[in-house]
Amino acid sequence: MSSITKEEKTRVSQVARLPDRNGEGQGCLVMIYGKELGKRYPLEKLQITIGRGPDNDIVCDMDNVSRNHAKVFSSQSGVFVEDQGSTNGTFVNDAEVKREKLRGGDLIKIGGCIFKFLSGGDVEALYHEEIYSLTIKDGLTQIHNKRYFLEFLEREMARCSRYQRPLTLIMFDLDHFKRINDDFGHLAGDFVLKKMANEVTKKVRKEECFARYGGEEFAIVLPDTGTDRGIILAEKVRAIIETTEFKFEENLIPVTASMGVAQMGDTFKEAFAFIKTADEKLYQAKQTGRNRVVG
Repeated sequence: MSSITKEEKTRVSQVARLPDRNGEGQGCLVMIYGKELGKRYPLEKLQITIGRGPDNDIVCDMDNVSRNHAKVFSSQSGVFVEDQGSTNGTFVNDAEVKREKLRGGDLIKIGGCIFKFLSGGDVEALYHEEIYSLTIKDGLTQIHNKRYFLEFLEREMARCSRYQRPLTLIMFDLDHFKRINDDFGHLAGDFVLKKMANEVTKKVRKEECFARYGGEEFAIVLPDTGTDRGIILAEKVRAIIETTEFKFEENLIPVTASMGVAQMGDTFKEAFAFIKTADEKLYQAKQTGRNRVVG
């Protein structure tokens, strides 16, 4: 038997470790607010870039997004987002960051786009849950959207009519919202909408429906509630909006809202007739000076 020479011995080598993802599996970003709503971006590479420039992995073609805005990268410590010296900044859960470790469910705002970071043992299932959520929730404010609102309203109109129960609808919008966008920018407008929705949500019960109807117009459906109680709630919401401090980039933004309140009548055969009546009350509030409730 021939002896094994030094050169023939098995060479011991170091194997580079892959980033430790804590057993969570490959993550992904889902656009929940922007032009490609619902699109999934798997984090297949150790680093992906986000920006307006066409050479980015994720292209956000918006004038409030920098050419090379941010990057998302993986390391042994986890997944991070890092701003690349953008003009308007990178935000995680509404806080501006330079570099931030991401956790499952975090919201990343890049200009006028919002992404949700998903991570976990079954990212595919989480993605499908998020897509379902997008069918009933508004991506910016995270309250219910117009589609869900209309379905809820029609269902409650049928139920309350059948059992002879009252049903009240509040329609409201923010006064001079275009002026906010013009004076402070669209990012400030988005901030106002989101913070306002968050504050008003605290006053809405789980059996009620608070939804974004479109733009700066919102709706609250109050089952088993008459006009008097509806006006009281509308006044509380109006006061909350007026007294909340909306501070964006060191600018204090004055915000008020006008509200219309209507109760379902026997002549209402469909949801849009009910909405029209509440909208007419809202228009009266606008015409008589704004920042008021008409019921």
